[in-house]
Amino acid sequence: MKKVTIGFAMCGSYCTFDKSLEQLEFLVEQGYDVVPIMSENAYSIDTRFGKSEDIVRRVEEITGKKVIHTIKEAEPIGPKKMCDVILISPCTGNTLAKMTNGITDTSVTMAAKSHLRILRPVLITLATNDALGATAKNIGYMLNRKNIYFVPLRQDDYEKKPNSLVADFTLIPKALEYALEHKQLQPVFL
Repeated sequence: MKKVTIGFAMCGSYCTFDKSLEQLEFLVEQGYDVVPIMSENAYSIDTRFGKSEDIVRRVEEITGKKVIHTIKEAEPIGPKKMCDVILISPCTGNTLAKMTNGITDTSVTMAAKSHLRILRPVLITLATNDALGATAKNIGYMLNRKNIYFVPLRQDDYEKKPNSLVADFTLIPKALEYALEHKQLQPVFL
């Protein structure tokens, strides 16, 4: 059986990086071949959640590969059939909005666009404070789009952040299996 290659793309939902990196480690341990991709912001901005150079180093140590972090580097992903699936983890509301509207101005949106053009699945691990607000229409649109799948979501703090939804990162492996079969793991909303 052919080894599955995952394009593991990270956007700037910095507070969920630890959860994403845990899943990245798990996927590598399970024998997946992983191509690391980071948005320019995820790759270069230091935050209260960590220094960018430390996060990049950790991703590269886990995968054993250099991070793709420019549009130019991400463009060949589709034409060269570099991945079987693109997993965006975490995916911000901003990136989801760009994908909904066909905007390709980051390495992650380029990776997704390039991959979708060869009709392969993209799995979204959404983490955004406005999912039940301004981003809701984009979630609805993308749920109906061919080859786009979501890791199931839940409200993370309905009292303090009533519009916020975050994917259940522990469901990434199962959602990944489904996406590779062009199926959506249900229920979408937990």
